Amino acid sequence: MSFEMPRYYAPDFTQEKFKNAPDVKYAVADMDGVAPDNYHSTSMYPEYFKIGGKWILAEESRMDSSVVICDDGHLEVVENRNIKKGDRVILGRTERGEEGIYMHCDGFRAPGEKPEDQFVFRQGRSRETSFARDYDRLFELLRHERDHGNIVWVMGPAFAFDADARAAMQALVENGYAHGLLAGNALATHDLEGALLHTALGQDIYTQVSQPNGHYNHLDVINKVRRSGSIRQFIEDYHIDNGIMYSIVKNDIPFVLTGSIRDDGPLPEVIGDAYIGQGAMRNIVKKATTVICLATMLHTIATGNMTPSFRVMADGTIRPVFLYTVDADEFVVNKLLDRGSLSATTVVTNVQDFITIVAKGLKIMP
Repeated sequence: MSFEMPRYYAPDFTQEKFKNAPDVKYAVADMDGVAPDNYHSTSMYPEYFKIGGKWILAEESRMDSSVVICDDGHLEVVENRNIKKGDRVILGRTERGEEGIYMHCDGFRAPGEKPEDQFVFRQGRSRETSFARDYDRLFELLRHERDHGNIVWVMGPAFAFDADARAAMQALVENGYAHGLLAGNALATHDLEGALLHTALGQDIYTQVSQPNGHYNHLDVINKVRRSGSIRQFIEDYHIDNGIMYSIVKNDIPFVLTGSIRDDGPLPEVIGDAYIGQGAMRNIVKKATTVICLATMLHTIATGNMTPSFRVMADGTIRPVFLYTVDADEFVVNKLLDRGSLSATTVVTNVQDFITIVAKGLKIMP
């Protein structure tokens, strides 16, 4: 079955409510990093702003940011900390046109199409949910995105603890199903430990048997990578030929590793400044058309908050950004569920099982 991209239905700005709406108001920022009072805060949905009688889409949105009117008329979505003195920042707290601001939440639903029933059984996502159709749709989507989109994986360290999961993710990367990786120090550290020593946190990644003095293994690997100066150089120095980071580096896939206060080491590429790390993650997310978040609550929430539900393509068409969240914990996957029916899918399962099912479903692993 081939993948069919959902159609985007733009608002009908010939309606009287839009024609009669006022132009949006703005105020000039009087200092760096501070938005004017009554600034408008953005969402992940398409938002239009009436300027000079014309409704303009803010093309690159994210949650909880402000909108700056650029000199060329382009609208730039900017985190408040990145506002500069002199920026023209849009004002308004309503979103139905009253202040020249319109948030379009149903752009991927045909006009007149009825939403689902108010009451249905199994409306939430839990361990009891059937995910068979979700997997089928994901296979279709990934095959489409490999050639026409941009797939970003957001990964916790669980993958590095299992030999089959590491092999499955390596196969996905090497077969073109990854265009970016967001993770922390732990994923990279334990994956490289698995590549060099066949352990993760000192346990064999296949048998799960703890090795003598195995608790030193990840620390030794960090030390070796730091001595090499980079993950890429470590891979060369120690002739690494397997794993997630190996395949990411080998295929020149951009990655961002952001640190936390508990990190060992960390590895040389890990970004310790949270705001620099957030900016680096956003540069990856800006290109994404599908984002798959796996067993990392912190990175899932962070990525979800900076990911819009739509993407304006080079030819001007608007398409959804598909967001998947996968975790064994129902709370984690449901944290970002309410993002629009076409842009969010949650799967409650062990992510090691998930990634091997995906690789087998795409027929890139036996």
